[in-house]
Amino acid sequence: MSGIVPAPVARQPWMMLFPLFGLIIFGALVLTSAAAGNFDTYAKSHLMRFAIFFAMAIVISRFNKPTVQWLTYPGYIAILLLLMAVEIVGQVGGGSQRWLEVGPIRIQPSELMKPAAVLALANYYGGLPVGMVPNWRALMPAGLIIALPIAFVLLQPDLGTSLAIAFGGFVVMFLAGLPLRWFVMAGVAAIALAPVAFFVGLQDYQQKRVLTFLDPENDPLGDGYQITQSKIAIGSGGLFGKGFNEGSQSHLNYLPEPHTDFVFATMAEEWGFAGGVFIIGCFGLILYWGLRVAKAAPDRFSKLLAAGMTATIFFYIAINLLMVMGFAPVVGIPLPFISHGGSSMMTNMICIGVLMMVNRWNMKAPRTGLIVN
Repeated sequence: MSGIVPAPVARQPWMMLFPLFGLIIFGALVLTSAAAGNFDTYAKSHLMRFAIFFAMAIVISRFNKPTVQWLTYPGYIAILLLLMAVEIVGQVGGGSQRWLEVGPIRIQPSELMKPAAVLALANYYGGLPVGMVPNWRALMPAGLIIALPIAFVLLQPDLGTSLAIAFGGFVVMFLAGLPLRWFVMAGVAAIALAPVAFFVGLQDYQQKRVLTFLDPENDPLGDGYQITQSKIAIGSGGLFGKGFNEGSQSHLNYLPEPHTDFVFATMAEEWGFAGGVFIIGCFGLILYWGLRVAKAAPDRFSKLLAAGMTATIFFYIAINLLMVMGFAPVVGIPLPFISHGGSSMMTNMICIGVLMMVNRWNMKAPRTGLIVN
């Protein structure tokens, strides 16, 4: 095979790249239909963003391990300072204060914190002696790494991003070897404090989202409208869908946000169960590749880093799919590589770039390891 295909091409992680390209192209088709057949409205910028962020992912993949470890904490602190700046001079949009604007540049620091928190925790536990991992004193720095950004993100307010940061962080901490009883205790405490968090910690619109999730049929034309229309769109697609650009729910404006949060419902109406299987299958291949990269890593830092990035991508996928089918509250989590939007694309492509980087480290490791192509 190496005599036919050039070595630089053969070394690329095609097991991940083929499904990734498939999702991007399929996403462009769905976004074209969401804009009533107009390619320029959403699909064009979708492809352009992917091209830019894919180039960024390639650049990330070329970093060596010492450089990444050296940049980890300064990068984390810089993003944390940006989160603090959002509270002071951030731009308000849609009732939330989440963005910083400098001339034509508009960034959402909370999106950068998702991979940054995973990187910081992986670096922390990667350098911590194994015997110190199940120690309460060693837990305090890790807890601060997660708690500080979550506190600032909740002030914006952005519950979905807070949960994403927490999920990625908890996965890294669990895989690092923290005792299972600690997570059980944290879960019990969370359940006990849930009523307080609901009535005190959540905004009115967030409380309505939770209540709507529990009983969407109670107000089908009000707070439950999004979920109700999403279920109608998904169910009406049947096995093979109504056909490209033939969806009535999105074209007649029954389905809110058909190009972002509810893009899966837009797809399912036109491509049916078959389209859903294709998307979930592509996601499954990407996640499986990410886990193989983590398994093949020769050191704890690389393993935790790859596993944490894979978990971050998984969180996006799982929450969005559960959300559009009515199994989770609407928290504004877009579907990776399908939904229109630059912030989500940037975060997930950073994760892909880091996974490609760890995969390159694996291939150069001085041992017989698993080369993930």
